[in-house]
Amino acid sequence: MKLSKLANLIRSKNAGPFSLTFDVMFPNEENYLRVKKSGVLNASMFAKLYKCAPDKVRFFECDNARAFKFSIPRIIFQGDLGDADLHGGQQFVPLTEIEIP
Repeated sequence: MKLSKLANLIRSKNAGPFSLTFDVMFPNEENYLRVKKSGVLNASMFAKLYKCAPDKVRFFECDNARAFKFSIPRIIFQGDLGDADLHGGQQFVPLTEIEIP
């Protein structure tokens, strides 16, 4: 099943001009635990998906919020020449297609 079918919110946004942060939140404990137990969402997967060094990915499992959070450095700084997503709000899209067993 695709992550977008299990989560009720998948978003990205700026965490300052040099970083992006991603949130994946779930409507219930069942969906959250399914994704957590699968181990699919992790720093290595995220680094591969967003083409950055694994040691640059900050990954958090937030059990009390039923959420995962990732932060990475922006490839192009906010507002720099070539920045097509000034607020970082469109960077989440590849996460929606991740398959969860």
